[in-house]
Amino acid sequence: MIINFARRAHNHNWALDPITRSLLDTDFYKLLMLQFIWKCFPQTTASFSLSNRASELRLADLIDIGELREQLEQTRKLRFGKSELIWLAGNTFYGTNGIFEPAFLEWLEHAFRLSDYELTVQDGQFSLSFVGRWVETTLWEIYALSIISELRSRASLKRLSEFELDILYARAKTKLWEKLARLRAVPGLSVSDFGTRRRHSFLWQEYVVKAVRDVLGSAFKGTSNTYLAYKHDLEAIGTNAHELPMALAAMAKDDEELKTAQYRTLQLWQQTYHGELLILLPDTFGTTQFLHNAPDWVASWTGQRADSKDPYVAGDEYIRWLEQHGRDPRQKLFIASDSLDVDTILGLHSYFSGDLRNGASREEFSQASDFLDDRKWRFQPRIRFSAGWGTLLTNDFRNCDPRGDDRFDPVNLVCKLNDADGRPAVKLSDNFAKALGVPVDVDRYRRVFRLPRA
Repeated sequence: MIINFARRAHNHNWALDPITRSLLDTDFYKLLMLQFIWKCFPQTTASFSLSNRASELRLADLIDIGELREQLEQTRKLRFGKSELIWLAGNTFYGTNGIFEPAFLEWLEHAFRLSDYELTVQDGQFSLSFVGRWVETTLWEIYALSIISELRSRASLKRLSEFELDILYARAKTKLWEKLARLRAVPGLSVSDFGTRRRHSFLWQEYVVKAVRDVLGSAFKGTSNTYLAYKHDLEAIGTNAHELPMALAAMAKDDEELKTAQYRTLQLWQQTYHGELLILLPDTFGTTQFLHNAPDWVASWTGQRADSKDPYVAGDEYIRWLEQHGRDPRQKLFIASDSLDVDTILGLHSYFSGDLRNGASREEFSQASDFLDDRKWRFQPRIRFSAGWGTLLTNDFRNCDPRGDDRFDPVNLVCKLNDADGRPAVKLSDNFAKALGVPVDVDRYRRVFRLPRA
């Protein structure tokens, strides 16, 4: 069924159109991490808070706080459905049955509840936080981000006439088609949807995911959105996030325990999961120090996801590290996921998945025909490469507004862990501009992990 987005937006006169339709409407890694937290840290407390990195955009001036509160309340009342739990119990994820334990699913059905929240406005920005047991707060991250992102879209849609709305969505569909046409038939390509948290809307993400599946076929590996995977019989994609090592580091008793917390996280994770779910995310406190100090057994994990580091640099660094540890990089998986769009995806695929020939450069690969030119490129992977395509897949309305505004440009929102068991959490990353935490704690972490100051 093709949705008339313009008419739907123009005729939007019902009391509440829920943004979060199901508790499955979250990234798959959140459910994997929830089970991990439920098993290993069921009584640990944690708090999360929203941050708008584009501070010049006063979100509270655009979104009515009452509408935001209604959406948060509606989400908080949701419960996992019987058919959803049956799907989680019986479906095969990453080729493995029974990833979710019966006791965990029973807890989801009978005992799981989202925590309460605190919502105010400060200087044009929403102050939104979630405090409680870790198992009650962790899922709020994706719900909160997708709710605010869609409410911002809805506020911008209200300004436009039905004809203008039609133009807006026609331009966005054309842009999507042009992107997918460039990726179509690229040999060996692997792409997944990672765009839930900053999507234009739920319905647009659903439309995009179905379009990508139809156009890219087997090159489309699945979606991080668990509800869309459930609804459309797709592979649910995702493993873990920075939240876990951040929390274990926060709970460390001293500097030595702090330094090894990133590896203790992996030890605990591999007691729960195996195979394709053993994907490293090494940049929480800096990728280079992580790899330099990692025990040899870490090299046996299936792959690595790069986030805050230049993916070309991160991939080469990972390949060298694997070779130094006697592992064959061609048997490993490298996932890039930060701010990807078509040019970057094609460049990374040309670089990691093939042999650049006769002086060809990665910048030359802009469509399938470039990869099919045997004089320029041959499929010969140095490592298994996959692209996690996020915001610029599910929310690229840049230059689509018929009024020429930037009101539909995606907003760089994050919702991050503040503390665990009352102890402040820190994220350093490979990009100093993304460091999170109280300055004195950030300085301590940089000293412990021997990283330079910003």
